[in-house]
Amino acid sequence: MLDPSSIFNAGILIVDDMEANVRLLDRMLHVAGYGAVTSETDSRKVCDLHRKNRYDLILLDLQMPGMDGFQVMEGLKEIETGDYLPVIVITAQPEHKLRALEAGAKDFISKPFELAEVLARVHNMLEVRLLHKELHVYNEVLEQRVSERTAELQQNYLETIFAMTRAAEHKDEDTGAHVKRISYYSRELAGMLGMDKVFIDRIFFASPMHDIGKIGTPDHILLKPGGFTPDEWEIMKKHAAMGAEILGNSKSPYLTMGAEIALNHHERWDGGGYPNGKQGEAIPLSARIMNICDIYDALRSKRPYKPAFDHPTAVRIITQGDGRTRPEHFDPVVLAAFEQNHPMFCNIFDEYST
Repeated sequence: MLDPSSIFNAGILIVDDMEANVRLLDRMLHVAGYGAVTSETDSRKVCDLHRKNRYDLILLDLQMPGMDGFQVMEGLKEIETGDYLPVIVITAQPEHKLRALEAGAKDFISKPFELAEVLARVHNMLEVRLLHKELHVYNEVLEQRVSERTAELQQNYLETIFAMTRAAEHKDEDTGAHVKRISYYSRELAGMLGMDKVFIDRIFFASPMHDIGKIGTPDHILLKPGGFTPDEWEIMKKHAAMGAEILGNSKSPYLTMGAEIALNHHERWDGGGYPNGKQGEAIPLSARIMNICDIYDALRSKRPYKPAFDHPTAVRIITQGDGRTRPEHFDPVVLAAFEQNHPMFCNIFDEYST
């Protein structure tokens, strides 16, 4: 609700090269109760004055030397970027009125001045101007609240993600550092592939959930040293579909991508992966990125069935193959990005190894 006193405290600038006109308008406004009225006879100074003082209303004569009123309005438009020009023009020329309105002025006062007209137009203009400013402030506050609420919702999503990831960590003491590194590998590789900020943000938080399905894998299989029997391998492979079930049917974009990655991160470009034998671009890009990151980290890490390999060995296995892992398992574009930037993977592994 607009406080009526705010109208009479509003900043007003009178601009006219004729001293008599300035004095007359100034007296009219002061007698009516306006307490923040100033004036200027040099039109060339108006833009700098407004930039400094941000007047609520400018009473602007159109016919002035140096810069006429139309030129002043063009200058004011560069300051008032919100597309609202708080200008009432002063003119004795009827043909100038329409031109002035088209140029951005909000109203006009005719010469010679009539007290009732001046006061009515100034009051109405200031009321609209101040309401416009209040609306602008309200919109800023509303945008801030929406931003805060969005951040709150995002934080809730992330807390859910972290809670589920921590649940997976209880199955394997090495998981905590692994999922942290996976986030950074995936984010960096997505950036190298030219993905946008939204995708990069989502894969950073979604990729740690890739093995969430292992919650349902029996410990005697998950932590078994050595190879699996055929039956054990079939049970082990079920973690991909189980992870997708755990994360599926969510409105969270992070959990949606997490489910996508969980289901598909063991698929191979050549169609030899599991659980569905998808091939090529039928595999979501998020999972194609995650796949090579997961393989690299698994090669670098000690597992019940293998020792940890050094960085050159891991790169060689991925780019040249070792029988179990072959280059054709990976998206060629993703593989090329890895090969060109593999030192970054080594740096992340070293930084987040504990």
